[in-house]
Amino acid sequence: MESCLAHDLAGIGDIIYCEIVQGIRSKHERDQVSNLLLSLPRYDLVGFKIAEKAADNYRLLRSKGITIRKTIDVIIATFCAENEFPLIHNDRDFSLSAPVIGFQEY
Repeated sequence: MESCLAHDLAGIGDIIYCEIVQGIRSKHERDQVSNLLLSLPRYDLVGFKIAEKAADNYRLLRSKGITIRKTIDVIIATFCAENEFPLIHNDRDFSLSAPVIGFQEY
């Protein structure tokens, strides 16, 4: 039986990493969480191609009556859709946008 490591199952995006660690007040805890997260494969989520596509997706969602509360969520969803990565989340905005933008959610 092959070993199943976390890095085989998940990765971390730059802006997701930022959102997580910015809320941790304790330096010790931040260092621990940071070390864990940075042991995963890392992805740069936004560049001009994704930014343009995310803007298109935001307008598409709005045209369907869906308002996403944070631009960063549209960027994350767009990155996942464009790269065919599933998204693990607990956020209603992702659930609303998944069928429209076209990414798999967990």
